[in-house]
Amino acid sequence: MKRASSNLVRKISSAVEWSTLVDGQNRVTGASLTLIRERAHLKAEQVRAAGGAKATSCLLGVPLGHNSSFLQGPAFAPPRIREAIWCGSTNSTTEAGKELADIRILTDVGDVQIQEMRSCGVEDEALMQIISDSVKLVMDQPPLTPLILGGDHSISYPVVRAVTEHLGGPVDVLHLDAHPDIYHAFEGNKFSHASSFARIMEGGHARRLLQVGLRSINKEGRDQGQKYGVEQYEMRHFSKDKEKLQNLKLGEGVKGVYISIDVDCLDPAFAPGVSHIEPGGLSFRDVMDIVQNLEGNIVGADVVEFNPQRDTVDGMTAMVAAKLVRELTAKMSK
Repeated sequence: MKRASSNLVRKISSAVEWSTLVDGQNRVTGASLTLIRERAHLKAEQVRAAGGAKATSCLLGVPLGHNSSFLQGPAFAPPRIREAIWCGSTNSTTEAGKELADIRILTDVGDVQIQEMRSCGVEDEALMQIISDSVKLVMDQPPLTPLILGGDHSISYPVVRAVTEHLGGPVDVLHLDAHPDIYHAFEGNKFSHASSFARIMEGGHARRLLQVGLRSINKEGRDQGQKYGVEQYEMRHFSKDKEKLQNLKLGEGVKGVYISIDVDCLDPAFAPGVSHIEPGGLSFRDVMDIVQNLEGNIVGADVVEFNPQRDTVDGMTAMVAAKLVRELTAKMSK
């Protein structure tokens, strides 16, 4: 009888602990979503009060790094990118002449509280949904258009999923990267940063996927690309493909264009602060020519895989990532 009573006590105690944990997770998750919802609502009101816009780039940080297969430093990137965007060493005007200090051009709703949720035991399946929900909260407040600060590349899947679900159909995706990130489940992790585009394609979220800057691709990467009809542009052929890539027209017949820029698409001479050093990449001006000349309605974008822990002492890669964000802002806002 004592043994049965003891087992019952343990079961009750375990159930109480589990209930307490789940309740705590729900509170922390709810707090993160509430903060983003309220900030997005406020920012959209401020944009309208300033005269309105058709599209305003809205920064949303997703400091997730644990799905990296090598280093987890990208989790620390969003605040460093923000700091560099507003660095006093340069002015706040983009190359196209748009003024970032104008809230109609750029605004910011802060970060998804990834680490706080993980510390409460929230696992990846739920985290991915929370990221998607956070992006939808931004899109619920027109004219805000999500511009995501990563984080590792695993975040692109829930972000693209959110954009297409909110808009009600697929998009064309322009993906600049040294790697195709299309493994079915890298090292057994279906949410790996090396598997994000497999999830995007199998979910039907992209009509076309163009991958530019590839120079670390194996048989599985090519096979997966062929399976999903991906347009893969490898650096060894870049001189031949350059004119085409610098005159892209995307998004017709679908809900728009999504741009995902992994900072390691650049040659490490331009951006050393990344987890995976892959020589032979794009120059910064190559990337700008592709992005700035693109014709299409951009409905979302991300800049991912900047790793502050591998940056140079003077923060060179932070400034490069910030410049990518600034110029995406100019392209997206209208």
